[in-house]
Amino acid sequence: MILIKNGRLIDPKTRVDANLDIVIKDGKIYKIGSFDEGDYSEVIDAKGCVVAPGLIDVHVHFRDPGYTYKEDLETGANSAARGGFTTVVCMANTKPIVDNEETLKYILEKSKELPINVLQSASITKSFSGRHIVDMEKLKDLGAVGFTDDGLPIMDSKVVMDAMFKAKNLNVPLSFHEEDPSLIENTGINRGKAGEKLGIIGAPRVAEDVMVARDCMLALHTGAKVNIQHISSVVAVESVRMAKKLGADVVAEATPHHFTLTEDSVLKYGTNAKMNPPLRTEEDRLSIIEGLKDGTIEVIATDHAPHTKEEKGGDFIDSPSGIIGLETSLGLGIMSLVDEGHLTLMELLEKMTINPAKIYGLDVGSIEEGKKADIVIFDIEKEWKVEEFASKACNTPFLGWILKGRVEYTICNGEVVYKHD
Repeated sequence: MILIKNGRLIDPKTRVDANLDIVIKDGKIYKIGSFDEGDYSEVIDAKGCVVAPGLIDVHVHFRDPGYTYKEDLETGANSAARGGFTTVVCMANTKPIVDNEETLKYILEKSKELPINVLQSASITKSFSGRHIVDMEKLKDLGAVGFTDDGLPIMDSKVVMDAMFKAKNLNVPLSFHEEDPSLIENTGINRGKAGEKLGIIGAPRVAEDVMVARDCMLALHTGAKVNIQHISSVVAVESVRMAKKLGADVVAEATPHHFTLTEDSVLKYGTNAKMNPPLRTEEDRLSIIEGLKDGTIEVIATDHAPHTKEEKGGDFIDSPSGIIGLETSLGLGIMSLVDEGHLTLMELLEKMTINPAKIYGLDVGSIEEGKKADIVIFDIEKEWKVEEFASKACNTPFLGWILKGRVEYTICNGEVVYKHD
């Protein structure tokens, strides 16, 4: 048994915020209360720390199979554990794409050996073609928790609607990357002032807006559970807000980079600030924060996207989009949202634990007796410098930043899977 003593337990599901001890036994939360030290295999003194449900990220890229020189399942899982995450959902844009039984089985079998819970989504369309829908029922039965063509939009509205009807019947979520490529000259940078200074015609927010509006209305029509990924535009946020009011089962996720940075960061950080959709204006950033505050945006997800130094070291237009984010997500949430007075710590953790769990119907994301012991312990006041990673990659604009909220322990299935040295 493990005893966690003297910590401040914050659980968004039960709304508990109190100094309570936790006893872990056989991988589960055995008791919550006040306990003397006794016959325990380990006693963790969490004095001065927050004890919360293990963080959950529903949007990560672990690059396995096919691109393991960028990341693999093991290094991705270690990166997640170091950031306080105990459950992640991997995207389907591997090589081969997760549109078939063999690739899905490979990932799920390998994931059994990992220190955290690594779940896998499958693609919506075969080979990301945008035309032919995969056998959703079969892939769900094999273990896929959801479906997404993340990285590419699905342009055919009839295909999207048919996929939504299928997903509704199977009670699984669909996640959508929302950018119309016909409206984009160059990806990864906003069409605005920063792009003009670099001589690059970028991606206007209307390319995102039209796709979000379409999929919100299709979600309303079909009744499907739809996740709008990495939302970045003020108009897109308003479309989700309206769809929710109309009764659509739509959720949206925001990344830490989109609520922390603007397009000006491209001028400072170069390709390490290149992502799809791009960083936009201060108006867009503030609209995302407002969406997080009023519940329009229910989830914070990293879109953890590792690339090599060589790939990111090239020309801006030719370099790949995306940054890593698992190890900085909590710290950025505390700095940009909690310390700035936009969210309480309870509200931040809600968007990083129980809300993402609800999208996929996962029985995790809370600290309750009898539940799995997935826990993060972090010192909310402890400053730390972003300078090293468990990930294979280091493509991030936050290198060198001083953040707060250092993760001290990550516990998954009752086992300590990360401990700060």
